[in-house]
Amino acid sequence: MASVVEYKGLRAGYHCGYCDSKEGKASCGMWAHSMTVQDYQDLIDRGWRRSGKYVYKPVMNQTCCPQYTIRCQPLQFQPSKSHKKVLKKMLKFLAKGEVPKGSCEDEPMDSTMDDAVAGDFALINKLDIQCDLKTLSDDVKESLESEGKNSKKEEPHELLQSQDSVGEKLGSGEPSHSVKVHTVPKPGKGADLSKPPCRKAKEIRKERKRLKLMQQNPAGELEGFQAQGHPPSLFPPKAKSNQPKSLEDLIFESLPENASHKLEVRLVPASFEDPEFKSSFSQSFSLYVKYQVAIHQDLPDECGKTEFTRFLCSSPLEAETPPNGPDCGYGSFHQQYWLDGKIIAVGVIDILPNCVSSVYLYYDPDYSFLSLGVYSALREIAFTRQLHEKTSQLSYYYMGFYIHSCPKMKYKGQYRPSDLLCPETYVWVPIEQCLPSLENSKYCRFNQDPEAVDEDRSTEPDRLQVFHKRAIMPYGVYKKQQKDPSEEAAVLQYASLVGQKCSERMLLFRN
Repeated sequence: MASVVEYKGLRAGYHCGYCDSKEGKASCGMWAHSMTVQDYQDLIDRGWRRSGKYVYKPVMNQTCCPQYTIRCQPLQFQPSKSHKKVLKKMLKFLAKGEVPKGSCEDEPMDSTMDDAVAGDFALINKLDIQCDLKTLSDDVKESLESEGKNSKKEEPHELLQSQDSVGEKLGSGEPSHSVKVHTVPKPGKGADLSKPPCRKAKEIRKERKRLKLMQQNPAGELEGFQAQGHPPSLFPPKAKSNQPKSLEDLIFESLPENASHKLEVRLVPASFEDPEFKSSFSQSFSLYVKYQVAIHQDLPDECGKTEFTRFLCSSPLEAETPPNGPDCGYGSFHQQYWLDGKIIAVGVIDILPNCVSSVYLYYDPDYSFLSLGVYSALREIAFTRQLHEKTSQLSYYYMGFYIHSCPKMKYKGQYRPSDLLCPETYVWVPIEQCLPSLENSKYCRFNQDPEAVDEDRSTEPDRLQVFHKRAIMPYGVYKKQQKDPSEEAAVLQYASLVGQKCSERMLLFRN
């Protein structure tokens, strides 16, 4: 099944949740009736993001608080000192029931998920995007099937696209490439972020000792671990006294038999057709209301089941289970954290061909002392590493948007190594090389090669696929039937934002 989207155009002059501006936010959006995971992967690699079935892209050089797509590299990730504190705090609570006194000073905020999605939800609720999804889906299917029968006719320019050709193109997407930009800060402006951070003398001595031991016995330390077929660079062996523990060591440290609490993490498809999702819906919804009221000061009336379902349960992503994909398949999921038989947190995530993409987190405010935002992010990083073992191309963790101009949203840059997406050429740039530029300007082009361009820019708009009057046709055919000049402007704007690949694969619904 091909992706079907309805472009809604530019929305500007609405309230921003990150600054005092009442009308400074600007974004372009579309309603996704259905979407393949590859199409969405390619879209988020161009700065798009979904909230329910609404997919939007900030207009970076116009919006008051530019939102840069950020991704972490889980395979190289090492937990920081503050991350380790959070993991140890959880282990102490599970093992002995210890509740920490006071709050953690080095945690900028408790929730590490994408509040940008919540910020745009009020706008999404106001949009007039009513459509009979079943009828539309049936129309697309019928159109594809009828074209399959007529595919023997040789009319290359006027021919409507067959289902087979759509299927061939769906798997052609590739992740964006990385680019390194070396930026040296101005004198007096702080440390050179392109260089490794300074380390304590004690850590350096430990490192020298470890290297000396490895030289004396180069194979001994890793021998047992490699025999099990695990790459040493991904999950290091069980830590010894002179070696730091890995993320997995810290998360999955064994608990005593008489542990005070039991924590279970369950991955549930975000679908009412799934019995586990359906049976836990009521408890999950109650938790969401409690979280929104306590943490975001929403009124209970603003947290109805309709809003919850549209925002966090409905997804345009079509579930896929290819043989070379992860065992759980691709699509949208709720990662539920069950403590002693009740849900205390839910992480909404999308599992895509190249990444795990974090959508939102809501949790029980009574357990705020466990820093569940940070804890769930670390669990999702570890989960990405686990999926990578079976599906090698799935190797990134997308954290939504990084907003440098908003202090409460800068915390995402603490999960290193991580990259920001250049808003003009759509290549990934290490965050350390972006920060000096962001200190001087809210909006930045991170790719400093002046000759570089968007490699997937729309160069052949006539090849864009349109779904009109129950038929699929190239835009070159469709535009001959149109007389309204504003229609062409809207279609070309859409093409420039989604890129050439997606414009040829996705079906643009025109009423």
